[in-house]
Amino acid sequence: MSVRELEDKLRKRNKRKHSVRKLITGTAERPRMTVFRSNLNFYVQIIDDSVGHTLVSASTLEKPLKDLGHNVEGAGKLGEEIGKRAIEKGITTVVFDRNGYQYHGVVKAIADGARKAGLKF
Repeated sequence: MSVRELEDKLRKRNKRKHSVRKLITGTAERPRMTVFRSNLNFYVQIIDDSVGHTLVSASTLEKPLKDLGHNVEGAGKLGEEIGKRAIEKGITTVVFDRNGYQYHGVVKAIADGARKAGLKF
């Protein structure tokens, strides 16, 4: 993949991300759960946009989650972990922000894992 193609791919994702973010905001009652994938790790945050605070976060960089792997199975377990942490904090419903990524593969696995843990969205 050339540099131009890579820049174009990133530009298109950012355009999708901003068009979705115009419609989705997190509140104290229903915070926003956002997903970010890098080449090596996954990051999930639950954010209250009204005050700009991250309420709960999980990533594959953390020691207990480091061995999950960069695949659908590991993403599902990360989703379960973020769901458990959110339930412990008293968060039961969230708004899912796929962050411009297509809703399939690891993004879908994170969402399904969070639902399996008890989050509603």
